[in-house]
Amino acid sequence: MPTPGFVVIAFAAAVAGGFVRGASGFGGSLVMMPLLSLMTSPKFIVAPVLLLEAFAVLPVLRHFIGRAQWRVVMPICIAAFVALPFGAWALVNADQSLIRRAIGVLVLVFSLALLAGVRHKAQPRVPTSIALGLLSGALLGGTGIGGPPVILYLLSSSAPSVDTRANLMVTVMAMSVAALIVLWMRGAFMIDGPMPLWILAPGYLFGILAGMRLFGLIDERRFRRATLGFLVVVSVVTLAV
Repeated sequence: MPTPGFVVIAFAAAVAGGFVRGASGFGGSLVMMPLLSLMTSPKFIVAPVLLLEAFAVLPVLRHFIGRAQWRVVMPICIAAFVALPFGAWALVNADQSLIRRAIGVLVLVFSLALLAGVRHKAQPRVPTSIALGLLSGALLGGTGIGGPPVILYLLSSSAPSVDTRANLMVTVMAMSVAALIVLWMRGAFMIDGPMPLWILAPGYLFGILAGMRLFGLIDERRFRRATLGFLVVVSVVTLAV
């Protein structure tokens, strides 16, 4: 049975992840994975976090499916599906301290890249999309964080912002569901382990609702920079511990 302190810290991490997710539309796993990996092995965290991310997208998915650019989304998703089992194998078999540090490095690099305004300048092409999907799938299966490469790639598109958001939503949802299936097949679908959903789900839902409510009241640019600064600090702590 988790201790009261464990429950409070895990709940707070879920609230923080949900708040960022509700206010920005993405980033829940970026916040939760490094924080929660400080409390227990990453292999116990990936499935619960992916479930929360999938359920966060599900209610609005029907609004985005029709807007998604499938010629952009499909190569990424198919390549990610191919690479997911390799990442899941690493999650189950690799030293968990190495996985935790990989999470820290991934979050740190992505946060610094966004703070620096790094973008992929070229338009999406199939070979690039396939390479990106392979990378994202391996990262998602191994660390629970596969979105950063996709986000950087798709945000650079000249497509309307609504279409770009639809591409992101559909891609993340498809990859998350596929990752959950692969983790289940690998015996790593641990939603009742040391990091149970009954702790995370209420906090994540509360955070999402709070983030959505405050979205129109906060300066988006300042909020994003503050969030990225927070992620830099968290990832550095993850690497230092």
